[in-house]
Amino acid sequence: MKRRDFIERGSQATIAFSLLGVYACKETKKTENEATDTTNDMAEKVVDPFFKLSLAQWSIHKMILEDGVDPYTFAEKAKNWGFSGLEYVSQLYNPELESANYSPEAMANFVAKSNAEAKKYGLENVLIMIDGQGNLAATDDTERNETVEKHKKWVDAAAAMGCHAIRVNLNGSSEPEEWKKNSVDGLTKLATYAKDKDINVIVENHGGLSSNGALHAEVMRMVDLENCGTLPDFGNFCIRRNDPDDWRAGCAEMYDKYKGVTELMPHAKAVSAKSHDFDADGNETDIDYVKMLQIVKDAGYTGYIGVEYEGSELSEEEGIIATKELMLKAAKEMS
Repeated sequence: MKRRDFIERGSQATIAFSLLGVYACKETKKTENEATDTTNDMAEKVVDPFFKLSLAQWSIHKMILEDGVDPYTFAEKAKNWGFSGLEYVSQLYNPELESANYSPEAMANFVAKSNAEAKKYGLENVLIMIDGQGNLAATDDTERNETVEKHKKWVDAAAAMGCHAIRVNLNGSSEPEEWKKNSVDGLTKLATYAKDKDINVIVENHGGLSSNGALHAEVMRMVDLENCGTLPDFGNFCIRRNDPDDWRAGCAEMYDKYKGVTELMPHAKAVSAKSHDFDADGNETDIDYVKMLQIVKDAGYTGYIGVEYEGSELSEEEGIIATKELMLKAAKEMS
């Protein structure tokens, strides 16, 4: 090979090698930039909320009561809709339980079937909402004590299901001082029983004086038991309705919902995200979810928040999903 040919070929190889190095460098930088962009995109998209998501079974009460859907499909539906916790509603199982007079066998069957479904779909039993078992704030001592006794079987069921609480109502007197006294008595007796079962007794703002946040919180301070607390609901703050027998007639006396949740949160052991209607942007038309979730977060709460859709414009499934998506969106918008 002539020297000139050798030099020319060598020069060509050097140039080719150099071009290859430049190309490789550009490709490396491009890949690194793409990785950085992908990481940034993921950081923007993946924002874990400060709470866990549970589903209140009342959100599907129309499916169960009107359409004949089996209440024991609750876990399957909740799993499909992206929830990790289950909040049961006692009255949705009344056809089988009432007919058996809430016998030990009937209650054991409810527990076993619910546990099997929760385990099958990998969900956590969170609490049971108790309705129709009497008035814990009744003025009559005998009635109040009978109500406490009726709730005990639900404490036992909650314990057997691995729940942390039962939700109760404080129906009874409409006179504030009498209501407070009766409430303290009923809750103290029930919570004392529940303590040995490692179950919390929690009270929802659910109409009447229980929807007066200041009075409700005062009852909690008077009871002063570690396993007695509140379940603040974003929307249940009607103290007095125009027609007590027809909730559709509207509210005659409404308590400020943001004030009420703020007053109840220091005692909260669960939280309920109520929803009815949504605007074109997916926001609840009557409840500022960013403001509500900020109140909850500022109280130091990091547990389950239960979706409870009660609207009629969307189907129950659509409303549940819309509420869940709103909660996740609002969590990202918080300060």
